[in-house]
Amino acid sequence: MVRGAKWAGRGAARASVAGARWARDRGGELVDRIPADRIERELRDTVGEARERIDGFVRHELRDLRKSLRRQRKRLGI
Repeated sequence: MVRGAKWAGRGAARASVAGARWARDRGGELVDRIPADRIERELRDTVGEARERIDGFVRHELRDLRKSLRRQRKRLGI
């Protein structure tokens, strides 16, 4: 069991070194292929949608809270 773990660890280390060298050699090329504009646009859309949903939820909760407060005040005669 220990031998297998050592063997797997050495294999993983060799693969990671090879992967790091490959990325170093082609790093600039890979960075140029990242669609930054599209990612930014999609992220802005996602954040905007999340903001709208959160605003709607908060609005709904405040409305319910106000109704509840009115009922309690009415019940207490305030």
